[in-house]
Amino acid sequence: MRDALGWEHVDAGDGWLIFALPPAELAVHPSAGETKHELSLMCDDVAATAAELRAKGIEVRGEPEDRGYGIVTKMVLPGGVEVDLYESRHASPLG
Repeated sequence: MRDALGWEHVDAGDGWLIFALPPAELAVHPSAGETKHELSLMCDDVAATAAELRAKGIEVRGEPEDRGYGIVTKMVLPGGVEVDLYESRHASPLG
């Protein structure tokens, strides 16, 4: 993650890396009694970001698709965790 995403970090000792995250948003969606949590990473240009990540050896599954709220694809983090990577199309509290 250090090499592929390039986030600032410190080594807290024994290889435990602590990353500074970019600005973030938390979305809380209504549901019909179903509890579901997802982690999504936002970017300015999902096609370009997906290409950069693939060049660094990160698996990106599928091509970006428009889901209304944004242009979305899936990336696979170390350990096999799938995360949405998306270019936002919705209003943001960050401006």
